[in-house]
Amino acid sequence: MSELKRHMGLFHLTMYGVGLILGAGIYVLIGEAAGFAGNSMWVSFLLGAVVAIFAGLSYAELSALYPKAAAEYTFVKNAFKNNFFGFIIGWLTAITSIIVAATVSLGFGGYLTQFIDLPITIGAIFLIIILSVVNFIGIKESAWANTIFALVTAAGLVLIIFLGFSIEPVETINYFETPSGMTGIILAFVLIFFAFIGFEDMANVAEEVRRPQKTIPRAIVLSVVITGIIYVLVSLSAVRILNWEELALSSAPLADVAHAALGPNGSFTLSLIALFATASTVLITLVAGARILYGMAKSNSLPRFFARIHPKTNTPWIAVIGILVTSIGFAFVGDIVIIANIVVFAVVITFAAINLAVIVLRYTEPVLKRPFKVPVNIGKFPILPLFGFVTTVYMALQFEIEVVLVGLAIIGIGAILYFVLKRRNSFVESD
Repeated sequence: MSELKRHMGLFHLTMYGVGLILGAGIYVLIGEAAGFAGNSMWVSFLLGAVVAIFAGLSYAELSALYPKAAAEYTFVKNAFKNNFFGFIIGWLTAITSIIVAATVSLGFGGYLTQFIDLPITIGAIFLIIILSVVNFIGIKESAWANTIFALVTAAGLVLIIFLGFSIEPVETINYFETPSGMTGIILAFVLIFFAFIGFEDMANVAEEVRRPQKTIPRAIVLSVVITGIIYVLVSLSAVRILNWEELALSSAPLADVAHAALGPNGSFTLSLIALFATASTVLITLVAGARILYGMAKSNSLPRFFARIHPKTNTPWIAVIGILVTSIGFAFVGDIVIIANIVVFAVVITFAAINLAVIVLRYTEPVLKRPFKVPVNIGKFPILPLFGFVTTVYMALQFEIEVVLVGLAIIGIGAILYFVLKRRNSFVESD
């Protein structure tokens, strides 16, 4: 069987991670966050950055240990020696990639209507098809396209930061003002964590990265730190230009911030940049989703045809088609805030498992060479993954019951699929 080609170095992988994180979430959800936390939403973003760094460091250690596609599946399977648990985590990761791609493509379709009179769903499907072609052509082309998208997306956020700190506010701003106290800050933190997720998908292109044991940990840490700083500065800047009440009522909050500062040209520019932001998120999730299917099929946990590599493009082409078709199916479902919470719930469960995997492997596989280790340890025991685990469990308890039920339903469907594949086709390895 053909192997994937190693095209990505530290710069491309870091930009890939920045593009993963600086996607549609910040452009859409900052208004919702303002409604919960008011001027204090920067605290929510700071909390999000801290939790992302905990998880990012755990991913960095595990990626250096096991630089494989289908990263979460591989990490959990090796840590707990349980193929079912690994399959469920891999399944959750694949499904969230598909849901994110579909939902954010609808955001793209919404922004596109400001320039072209086209139904939102048609615009979304058009984007999924075009970016799936890029995904099929190759990781090198996908990485370059994403780098361009990430730079444009970052430029929009840098513009907001520049405007916020160059324009003197009309009145004095209390950056700790919040309509609901600490409860509002926590609710905003749980919601906007959607804007941080994505860096975990960096581990899923491990087989296409040069010197992955060193490159992946560095790129993960760099991308989380860079985006965390940008998010905190954007949240501070936004409330300097537009009060949090107006932000909370906006469906295009950063475009409205730019409009308040620069007039119609500002909102036009930010809407255009938002097209790049949403396209970036969709491209990356399509790439990562295909690699998850490929990696799980390669490990015999999904039908083997998903592991086929195209002889000319060296990409997992059947997995690319699978993600394309299912993403188009999900594109017919809508509300980004509801979907964001479902995605964050699934990601929080995954992060809890990843943090726990680092702790378990320190004791079950102590002699394995670790090119990167999470800092701050007491003997073998890593302190930061413990904090990360406790934090993610706490976050999982903050969701509304409807979101939890949908999340549990997705896990249940994955469990049924696992046992059906195992019994009927022997695709899945024995535990």
